[in-house]
Amino acid sequence: MNRHRITLAAVLLTALAALVPAPATAGTPGPARTPSPDAPHHGVVTGARTPGHAPGRDRAVRAFADGRRAARTAAPDADLTHNWWGVFPRPGTHDGITATHTVDPAYKVSDPDNFTYAPTTKAQKSCMEVVTAYWNSGNEIWAWDWCSSPGGPAKVLPVDADFLAAYTTAAPGGTRAYSVQMILEDAATNRWSAYLYNHRTAAWSLLYRQSGNDLSALDHGWDMFEIYASTDPATGVGYYCTEARRTVFDSSAVRLRDHGTWKAASPADAPWTEPRPDGRDFLCPPLKFLQAGANDHWTVRQ
Repeated sequence: MNRHRITLAAVLLTALAALVPAPATAGTPGPARTPSPDAPHHGVVTGARTPGHAPGRDRAVRAFADGRRAARTAAPDADLTHNWWGVFPRPGTHDGITATHTVDPAYKVSDPDNFTYAPTTKAQKSCMEVVTAYWNSGNEIWAWDWCSSPGGPAKVLPVDADFLAAYTTAAPGGTRAYSVQMILEDAATNRWSAYLYNHRTAAWSLLYRQSGNDLSALDHGWDMFEIYASTDPATGVGYYCTEARRTVFDSSAVRLRDHGTWKAASPADAPWTEPRPDGRDFLCPPLKFLQAGANDHWTVRQ
């Protein structure tokens, strides 16, 4: 190969390299690959089941329900810190919500009274909240029913190899991410459906459907990071602060549907719960809360 051809090859390689996005900084996910919110809806989420009663799950249900209904300064248990951060879509702004959430199968919770719900999302007045639930009985995706009493996880889906293969895609930083969608399907009965995106079938698969009155007593929606945490006496910080030190909690492509049209969550319709949280209020001083987008993308990490 002569010098002219070598020079031409080098120019072409340089041009091609410029077209390839630079890799994300390790541990810092950019937006994961997100499906169209208008993709087809068909099929049901495989592996999802109706959970039975167990002491650990019943304890989680009580803490979760009490925490949602309590004021921010209150806690369901004197030994637990309950706090959260993210975006709160305002009432009257949407009849659907969708987002792409990271999930970390390696994050293991040791203490039975500690729960990390992150990310977790709910539309205003929706009958369900879809939760990434980390607790000591195993990592799961929950469809929490807010339109029945006493409520609780109506469907649970283990974060296992089958879930990861069908419902997640690679995200920058070595994470995995799944996409969730909730839409109002009948205003007269307040019937809502929650879907997960199945990357194998390229369609939104039904996770849970319910109608009735929203009993959460909250008129707004949310997409947020949330903890129920206690202090580990050996470290002086929350158990999760140590156990999740390599976990990145990320929610991207947060979109709201209004009269059939999807748009990115914005400061006008989905304000932050607070602009600059302090990790000490979450029992984890090194925790960082990053506004990665104009209210449609957030990251919590150490």
